[in-house]
Amino acid sequence: MPESSTSTPLLPDDFPGFEWKEREGGIDCYELVDNGLRVLLCPQGEARVATVMVTYRVGSRNERQGETGATHFLEHMMFKGTERFSKKSGRTIFNVLQSRGARVNATTWNDRTNYYELLPEAHIDLALEIEADRMRNLTLDPEEVESERTVILNEFDRGENEPLRKLYHALWSTAFEAHTYHHPTIGWRQDIETITPDGLRSYYDRFYWPHNATLSVIGGFDAAQVMASIYRHFGAIPSGTAISEPALQEPRQLGERRTTIRMRGGMPALIIGFKAPCALDPAIMPLHLVSMILSHGRTSRLHRKLVDGGACTSVSASVSAFRDPGLFTVMALLTAGADPDQVEKDILDELHRLTQHRVDEDELSRALATLEAETLYARDGSFSMASQLNEAIAAGDWKLLPRFLESAMAVTAEAICDVASRTFVADQKTTAVYDPIQETSA
Repeated sequence: MPESSTSTPLLPDDFPGFEWKEREGGIDCYELVDNGLRVLLCPQGEARVATVMVTYRVGSRNERQGETGATHFLEHMMFKGTERFSKKSGRTIFNVLQSRGARVNATTWNDRTNYYELLPEAHIDLALEIEADRMRNLTLDPEEVESERTVILNEFDRGENEPLRKLYHALWSTAFEAHTYHHPTIGWRQDIETITPDGLRSYYDRFYWPHNATLSVIGGFDAAQVMASIYRHFGAIPSGTAISEPALQEPRQLGERRTTIRMRGGMPALIIGFKAPCALDPAIMPLHLVSMILSHGRTSRLHRKLVDGGACTSVSASVSAFRDPGLFTVMALLTAGADPDQVEKDILDELHRLTQHRVDEDELSRALATLEAETLYARDGSFSMASQLNEAIAAGDWKLLPRFLESAMAVTAEAICDVASRTFVADQKTTAVYDPIQETSA
């Protein structure tokens, strides 16, 4: 993890209005005293370019019945802007920032929504001004809501025609019955069609407040100037009312589940999922190593067995690192003529082997080396690092990022076997199969 340009944290007196909280991995955490906005600062590198990212702790996980897709819909509307930055004012958010050379966008996921600008240091103040303005001043014009509804429905329909996306959604909606991880981030079509501007306003007013946000600034910048800008733009915004966490309790799965998707296009595929712990659970790290051992690199177990063996074009294993318990998944894309039942059996055999036999030290060392390389590559540059930090914030603790590799290096072969035996249990398994409809000649 790159260290910041300051070897010790700047004192709170250096940044009036802020309280310094903690430092780890070159990142300093502050809180804006008046409203609870968390600020993460990481000056790094010589280039005077930085990433400004606001992470709101709201995702599809927070959506109530009948409002699925509200988080994603609101993400779109945040770019329609305010009285100051909008099409009507002649200064849209995209145009204003992109004319300064900024890379601008946003994403929505299960546990969070984030908005970001990658831009020259000279324009950080402008990015902060826009983010503070749209945090509480979104207009949500009814005409623009209807226009954007069409855009989102088109996006939804495109996804409905993508077999692997349909398969992924089918897996999660089958694996989870009560928890809101059951529904896709984009929402169900009926809810997208019926949500109103007032409904979006209610959702916005629940979650878009300083106390529910973390502002990260990473890259080449002057810390004192940036903190002064943050205070100037965000300091007067009220904290907002406290948000009660949703009472999300998934009933214990009592047996294997299975679902099949049939549509035209693509090759056969399958995903096997097992219930897995949340990102803050110590058992998550051994499962990250399991994913490395199974599918990362040409010497990984499933690559050798299924890709080199000719049954699959690719195999990938991963564990969700969400705020609540999720899934460990293995996805296999099959070659023409491969037997899906045999591929599934081969995957389950490898998982079972992990529960019965310790991984040897050479294989563990290779997995750790692969994980380290992939992790460091994923943090290359201010935007990449901000994106990784965004996921740690969403999972419940930004310090997951600087501690990640240290935690990985502490994993033992015994821990992998133990966690595998507790995770790869038949009664906790859900399988989703894509069985393409074969075209017939006339």
